[in-house]
Order: sequence, then structure tokens, then C-alpha cells
Amino acid sequence: MNWSRSLVACLLLASSASAESKERWVYAPSNYQVDAQADRIIALMKRAKACGYTHFLITDSKFARVPTLPKRYFDNVKRVKTAAQELGIELVPALFGVGYSNDLLSNDPNLAEGLPVKEALFVVKDYIASHVPDPMVLLKDGALQNRKAWGFIDDNLISEAGALRSDATHANARFSQRLKLQPFRQYHVSVSLKTQDFRGGRAEIKVIGAKGQQLNYTYLHEKPTAEWSEKHVTFNSLEHSEVTLYFGVWGGHEGSLWWREPSIEECGLVNVLRRPGAPLEVKTEEGKLLVEGKDYEPVHDPKLGSVPYAGEYEPWHEPPNITVKDLPDGTRLRVSFHHPHIVYEGQVCACVSEPRFMSLLQRQAGDVHGLWGARSYMMSHDEWRVLGWCQACQTRHLTAGQIVADNVGSCTSMLRTQAPDARVFVWSDMFDPFHNAKPSYYLVKSDLTGSWEGLSRDAFIVNWNSDKAAESLKFFSDRGHQQLIAGYYDGPIERTRDWLRKAKPVPGVVGVMFTTWHADYGKLEAFAEMLSSEGW
Repeated sequence: MNWSRSLVACLLLASSASAESKERWVYAPSNYQVDAQADRIIALMKRAKACGYTHFLITDSKFARVPTLPKRYFDNVKRVKTAAQELGIELVPALFGVGYSNDLLSNDPNLAEGLPVKEALFVVKDYIASHVPDPMVLLKDGALQNRKAWGFIDDNLISEAGALRSDATHANARFSQRLKLQPFRQYHVSVSLKTQDFRGGRAEIKVIGAKGQQLNYTYLHEKPTAEWSEKHVTFNSLEHSEVTLYFGVWGGHEGSLWWREPSIEECGLVNVLRRPGAPLEVKTEEGKLLVEGKDYEPVHDPKLGSVPYAGEYEPWHEPPNITVKDLPDGTRLRVSFHHPHIVYEGQVCACVSEPRFMSLLQRQAGDVHGLWGARSYMMSHDEWRVLGWCQACQTRHLTAGQIVADNVGSCTSMLRTQAPDARVFVWSDMFDPFHNAKPSYYLVKSDLTGSWEGLSRDAFIVNWNSDKAAESLKFFSDRGHQQLIAGYYDGPIERTRDWLRKAKPVPGVVGVMFTTWHADYGKLEAFAEMLSSEGW
């Protein structure tokens, strides 16, 4: 790109903009503890101002733990605030991560939403109660050259020395097995992978239950070229007693991928959660309830939400056992507990029904407003993929949609208490019946329908439903909400142009945001030129 020519064009467009111009936002995450990152944001604001951008949506994982931050952090925030004021750019901080909750969970990893395990078998030996898988064997034949041992293998998978290989192909390359499981148990799946110039696809493990419900969503993080390494996922069987376990690549790839030694077993207290709404229950097979601290030592998983650092959860590690008192060898125990599910790159959702988590949100509202003193705030209710399973949620006798509605209403009130006159924005997807506010969304129990009832009419919707733009925009407009369109997403600029044309007749659309998930601002000027050409 010819930067000088684009800058001149942007300056001319910005100078000719009327007072009626739409807002132009930039999505700009950063780490304000690093001086260079604050410098980067200041330089980016200067570029953006020249093109007529008016607002920066700012995020930082450290907004979740402001009281722990060093002086340097506050110095950098002050520098950024001063630069924004001089440039006439409004900063809009994001907070309330209830879907992507890892940052807040760094304060207390036990506040994650938990999937229930019911009456897993533990057996005592030498005062240690260890988990015993039930049934013991799930995959009867792990030798991949025995193609008849598998319920299904795509033809383009080649048997090779105890492994299956898929070379560059435009087709699916999968193998699977139908398995009988125990409902509401935690399972551990492992497999060894090797890659050579593997690109254009993703190695995946998928567990599919009745009516096509997928039970796991954890990436394997394979590298393009790597020698054999073991990969792990865990999942909860939920209500299912039979599932199909898939290994493979969907939609083709380049290069080569090898699979060997796939296995699955029921597992114990991996990432066991300890909070009132996710209780641990230990009882004998005869039904006698044992008391923690009296009949057995307190139980916790030291690796919960701490690997590789606070707020990050690994799907698999050796689980803790239970140390018992005065129970003879061979005693069979039934243990019920809750554990989180790790989604994709590492996302873990919090439990908003747990009072301690709501206290964290309340504290964050005060912390972030005290830090930024902003005139607008963004509520990060977005892609909330695990919800409604733990006892804290169940005892409320609400649908998932009602829980979301209650929470977004509470969060709005928290912000109004801190900043009564501030504008409140929120992502659209969890409140959009044409997007995620519907039944059967990921691992959400029950139905998200009606979540939008918790939105105050003066809440601004940051709409990113480009696939059903017309329906979504109309839905929120009919409810009386003003909207901001979140466009670009590192794709072709023309896609946003088409969306803006659909939005022209919709009342209450206040502006557009340049939204990049890859911190790629190379098209910032070109995007601004497109907005001007479309009258935005």
C-alpha cells in the first residue's frame, strides 16, 4: 500500500466529514504493562484519527486484576488516555468476560462453570482411593492396520506400520468407532500424531452423541511439521450412553498427517472444581455419605487453572486421588463432582450463578471505571459456550436464556452504579435469535431463547452477525436498540461494504468498527476509504 497517498486521502475525507458522521471504531487489544504496547496504541490512534476514526475499543487481560498491577501499568494508561484526549478519540474499555472468562478466572479458577460427574468409582488401597474406569476397556483394538476393528475409515487413509496416514487431499480423512459409555462421566482421549508440512486443515478429535450433539471442542495444537507427540482431550458424556468417537481431518489438507495409538478411558478428578455450587460428594456403595476433613483429606487439583499460568486450564494431567481415613482396602466409593470444559484454544466459561464470581464482576466494574473513567463501556458477553450445568445454576430453576438475561441486566446495573451517564455496549451474538440465542448451542444446557429480555432498551448492540445481517439488524432495531456494526474480521473489505448497504435503511445504526482478531491494521486506511465511499 502507498501509505502517504492513503494518508492524504484519509486527511481529506476526515476534514470534510460533517458533524452528522457515523462513529468509526477500531478494535485494539493491548498489554498496558509493556511500554512498547502503550506506544503502539498511541501510534495507532494517530493513524486512525487521520482517517476519521473516533473510538477505540480497548481490551487487556489485566482489566480482570487491576489491584495487583504495578505502577508502570497506571503510568502507561495515563499516557494513552492523554494521547486519546489530545486526538479527540474516545476510549471504550471492555469488561465482564462471562464467556471468555479465563482472565477473571485467574483470580479463582474454581469459579469456572462445571459439567457434572455422577458416582464415578473409586477403590481404596493403602488409604488412597483411586479412580477405577468403568468399563475398563473401550477401544478393543488399537492396531490401526486392522481396518475391520473400526466402524468407519475414509478410503484416503493409508495403513502404515501401525498408523494411519493421510496425504494431501481435498476430502475428509477420518476414522471412527461407536462406543458405549456411562452417562455423566469424564473421559480422557489420547492419540499420537506426526506431521510433515501439514497445512490447510486441522487434526481433530470429535465425540458425537445422540441427535448429533458434539461433546468436546478442544484443539490438539498440532504443528505443521513435528515428530510423534501425544495429544489429549477430555469430555463429559452428559446424558449419553452411546457416542461415536472420531479422529481425523474434515475438509482436506496439504502435507501428511499420521495417527497412531488412539485410546479412550474414563478418568477421575481432573480439574475438579471446588466451590459451593459445584459440590464434591463421596459416599460408599452402600450409600453412606463421607465427610471431607473427617473421613477423607480435603481434595483439590493443584493444576486447576494454573498451567501454564493463572487462568489457563490444560485438558489433561494426572488427576489427584482421595486420601481416606480408616477405610479398609477394597472399599468401593462413588464420587460425584464437577469439572470445566476447555473450548478450542483454551476458552473456559465462568459460572455466573456463583456469588463469588458475581462479586468479581462487581469489583471489576469499579476497578475499570476507576482506571479509565470512560464515557462508554463494552460488556464482553460473547460466545458463552458452557452454561447451566452446575448445582448453582440448576437450583435457580431457570433456562439458560433466563440466566443470561439476568446476568446482563445485573452487569448493566453494576456499570450504571459506577457511571450513571455512560453508554453501555454489548456484543450481539448471545442475544440474537438469528445467531447464538437459540436451543442446542455448544455445551449450554437448555435453551438460550429469551436472553435478549435482560437487555435495557438503551443498551447499544455491537452486531457481528454478517451471515444474517438483515434479520439481525431488524430484530434489534425493532426492540429499540441502537447498533454498531463490527465489520472486517481480517477478511475482504467488500464483505463489510455489502453489510453496510443492507444496514442503510435500518434506523439507529450509529457506526462501524474495524474489527481485527489478528492485530492486523494494514487495511485500516482502506477500510476508512470504503466507509466514506458508502456514506459512513
